[in-house]
Amino acid sequence: MEPAPGAAENSKLRHVEKDVLIPQIMRDRAKELCSDKVQAFTKCCQETGVLMVVKCRQENAALKDCLVGYYSDPSFYEECKAEYLKQREEYRATGIKKKRQKFTQNV
Repeated sequence: MEPAPGAAENSKLRHVEKDVLIPQIMRDRAKELCSDKVQAFTKCCQETGVLMVVKCRQENAALKDCLVGYYSDPSFYEECKAEYLKQREEYRATGIKKKRQKFTQNV
């Protein structure tokens, strides 16, 4: 199957897309994939209040390890890049902006 005319230029990314938009998708998806650790950290922070810096170190470390694992994974970046390119292509074809999904849950 041959790529569509102009497909090469459609896959080029601007600076803001590489450095802002795709990392935003990565953060959102990583938070969703690490939701159990996000909830554990949130619960710890709500229960301890001001002392959260000291008392929630273990939960914070687990959350950070989970998120950094996704952020540093090149295949995860490529998945998010492909998702962004698909959204951008749909927008260019239809002119209708897709609403950004919120992955956070009500606590």
